[in-house]
Amino acid sequence: MLGLGPTELIIILLIIILLFGAKKLPELSRTIGTSVNELRNGLADGNKKDDKKTNSKQ
Repeated sequence: MLGLGPTELIIILLIIILLFGAKKLPELSRTIGTSVNELRNGLADGNKKDDKKTNSKQ
């Protein structure tokens, strides 16, 4: 995982808490999760469309 150890992850988490505040973390986590899901769905849809184009050309 990018060569990050537990100490580095804790430091990053503390910086995020300082920047956004503890009250905004749940909202931020939800937003990031939603964005990741939309990205995955978009990539999956793009792959399906590419497969259909490839199969129709053959």
